[in-house]
Amino acid sequence: MTEETSRPPLPDHLSTDARSPHHVAAVFEFPIGIRFNGKERLDVEEYCISEGWIKVPAGKAVDRKGYPLLLKLKGTVEAYYR
Repeated sequence: MTEETSRPPLPDHLSTDARSPHHVAAVFEFPIGIRFNGKERLDVEEYCISEGWIKVPAGKAVDRKGYPLLLKLKGTVEAYYR
């Protein structure tokens, strides 16, 4: 099997948070790239290609449970394997 065929397809909606129903652990075994509005972003926590948004941390702000606060940015989203 080649490396290309052993990779699972990237889902339309993916989250890095293991508590989320949109978290797919098999995808994170490979490096993933996110291009947002034509620029590569390295700080994306969650994305949805069909709805056109990403969620990124809002600086160092955290909620009362210690998880980062996320900002939702809208635009063109492209996910790919590096």
